[in-house]
Amino acid sequence: MTDAPNILYVMVDQQRADWLGCYGHPVVKTPHIDALADTGTRFDEFHVATPICMPNRASFMTGRMPSLNGLRYNGCALPERANTFVDVLRASGYATASIGKSHLQPMTAMQARHAGRDLDGPISEAWKPDPGRYDCEEPLRYQSDEPADFPSPYYGFDHVDMVTAHGDKANGHYRQWFRDKHPDWEALHDPANELPHDYSCPQAYRTPVPEESYPTAYIRDRAQDYLTAHTDRERPFFCYVSFPDPHHPFNPPGKYWDRYDPDDFDLPTRFEDHRNPPPPLLAARQYFEEHGGGQRTPQHAFMETDRHVREAMALTAGMISMIDDAVGELVQTLKDTGQYDNTVIIFNADHGDYLGDFNMLQKGAWAQRSIHRVPMIWSDPRKREARTTAALASTIDISATILDRVGVAPYNGMQGQSFLDSIHSNAPHRDDLLIEFNDGFARDGFTASARVRTLVTHDWQLSVYKDQDWGELYDLKHDPRQTHNLWDSADHATVKAQLFESLTQQLIAQLDESPLSSRLA
Repeated sequence: MTDAPNILYVMVDQQRADWLGCYGHPVVKTPHIDALADTGTRFDEFHVATPICMPNRASFMTGRMPSLNGLRYNGCALPERANTFVDVLRASGYATASIGKSHLQPMTAMQARHAGRDLDGPISEAWKPDPGRYDCEEPLRYQSDEPADFPSPYYGFDHVDMVTAHGDKANGHYRQWFRDKHPDWEALHDPANELPHDYSCPQAYRTPVPEESYPTAYIRDRAQDYLTAHTDRERPFFCYVSFPDPHHPFNPPGKYWDRYDPDDFDLPTRFEDHRNPPPPLLAARQYFEEHGGGQRTPQHAFMETDRHVREAMALTAGMISMIDDAVGELVQTLKDTGQYDNTVIIFNADHGDYLGDFNMLQKGAWAQRSIHRVPMIWSDPRKREARTTAALASTIDISATILDRVGVAPYNGMQGQSFLDSIHSNAPHRDDLLIEFNDGFARDGFTASARVRTLVTHDWQLSVYKDQDWGELYDLKHDPRQTHNLWDSADHATVKAQLFESLTQQLIAQLDESPLSSRLA
């Protein structure tokens, strides 16, 4: 594998596509990520398999939709039996490393509650217990002073430097390092020591943690260490660098806190801009009016005032700028170590954020482009040039594309399709793609855990909500902000029927083709 390229894969958490300079954002400055786009291919229509962290990361790793890969919604775990494309790279001679957030297993110790489910019978589940170990990312593993060890390989990764949770109080190997570096770490994590500020939006927190000790800096430094240590060409590397930001809470450290002024941001749409608001948006509006804003829990999507949305935008932009600076330093490390000319650099996000759409923040069951359209930039040493492609592609396609790039065959059952031909040419990729959403509990106005299936084409988006007497249809060509739901429009009945047929074909394809039959009958 001495001629195979290195691969540096940068993943960020909860960033919509249009919040980068190279995607046209008028305020956020991301010169280093923009430089990747100046030397690579930027995808305009790249979408997640599901707009939720854990299942989409599992889809990234396996090339399979959540309904097949075994991690359907947050709180599950990717089965240890599952092969990943990283397993394939490792078996083909690659050195493999995961630095930062993995989130293929639960990273909290909180027990899930399932209201209305009778699980007290002699057998509670359809499957016998999985003998695998699924506590690798839980907080209890990181309470000692000794760095927590990991089973090797961990979903294909030989080297793991784990960061779990979000914000300035992230856990994992980072927390162990932080405690060692800062004897006063408890004071730095005490909310009573928050630095003064005049922000009032929910989850705005001015951390006293220094910039150089914030999780983004820790991940950057550990990644630089890894890249510097792998300068020999005996084994190419796949280095997965995963930042937990710009996911809430809104707590950029140091100079990044006031890098942006809330008054410089405009909301893309307000609640009043939707001509016929669907039930999840109406439910958020009702809660907002009854409680004057705020969240049910820190993880709920919620509606806020224009001012609070602008504050969240400014602080999110600060976190993005810190990531952008880190990306610049990683690329510089590749150049300083002579590896840049043989390294594919990929930038992507695990899902998006409403971030102001109709006064909404965070993410939820309501199927908006802002939570499922994400950035994808592929900078390849084969041809470092600026290109933009309109090819429609999905998270499940990433693994097949990386394997195609290094010349290794995928395993049976991988659903993704390589988009390598779309990187350096105008080749189309998909006519449509499927997005799943499976919630673990009832929220966002739903009385049961939401089940949503969305079909996206270049011109249309159709979303079907299980057991609901409503759905959504948007004309993306003429209404890209999704302000007018055409579900009940008689003039669009034919289009709706055609999209339903395409969605049906996608759902039929959700059959696990692995393993292949071993006998004729």
